[in-house]
Amino acid sequence: MNKIKVFAPASIANMGCGFDIIGMALDEVGDVLEISIEDGDGLTIENETNVPLPADPEENVVTPVIRKFMEMTGKKAKVGIRILKKIYPGSGIGSSAASCAAAAFGINELFDHILTEEELVVCAMEGENLASGGYHADNAAPAVMGGIVLIRGYEPLDLIKLPVPGNLYCAVIHPHMIVSTKEARSILPQQVPLHNAIRQWGNVGGLVAGLYSSDISLIGRSMQDYVAEPYRKQFIPGFDTLRKNILQAGAQAMNISGSGPSVFAVANHFEPARKAENLMKRHFEAMGIEYETFVVKVSNKGTRVIY
Repeated sequence: MNKIKVFAPASIANMGCGFDIIGMALDEVGDVLEISIEDGDGLTIENETNVPLPADPEENVVTPVIRKFMEMTGKKAKVGIRILKKIYPGSGIGSSAASCAAAAFGINELFDHILTEEELVVCAMEGENLASGGYHADNAAPAVMGGIVLIRGYEPLDLIKLPVPGNLYCAVIHPHMIVSTKEARSILPQQVPLHNAIRQWGNVGGLVAGLYSSDISLIGRSMQDYVAEPYRKQFIPGFDTLRKNILQAGAQAMNISGSGPSVFAVANHFEPARKAENLMKRHFEAMGIEYETFVVKVSNKGTRVIY
């Protein structure tokens, strides 16, 4: 086999309280890459989507992913990548992570699964570093592995796939605004007051406990962020009002997806998730902001081969 087509899902980083340490895959939207190898050395990237991407391969997130794979495995090949479907950059639903996951997974398939799943996340993190200036796996890990992933630690990388309750639904809206991940990280304080840190620790523990016990109510009340959201919500017009309306309509929680501008809500049934989606639509329509939305049941599917 010297050519493969793969799909990598979009993802939601943080899930409120889990800044840089928890992420969730969203199965019904993502990137599609076709990857080929032949004898030789080098990398070519073709963008066959209507999404603008860097013309210089050195600025494309898949380049450091492929280089890291070759470095880790000692392999050598002339690699060709065709980007066939692309999440819009800056959407806040793991655009760079999806491409990185697809590139890592696809090249590993072509070399007969030489790396483990966790090692593929390490490769994908190289692209995330190029995109945002930091080695974080809260999008890359769920994009590769699927489901909900906890990053217990980074030195060394320690990934734990958490259980996904069967009735966990997610509504997501991507308003057509750009929020730079680098900018969204730069506004965060370098120190967190102790009382906020204590509340955040409790919420992370509550979120993990809720996932293991399939307690959607506990999951929802644990998804409160005292570290990033108070600073990042300024990028999303009317954020507090939107959340109030969504919670009153029956959703369990609403948070910023990653660094934004996408926001998401979780619910214990399809209907309150659909209501949340409709409220999101009306909120941004009133401001004249275009958007895309979707409602999905959170699943355990990660990056995979498609035909």
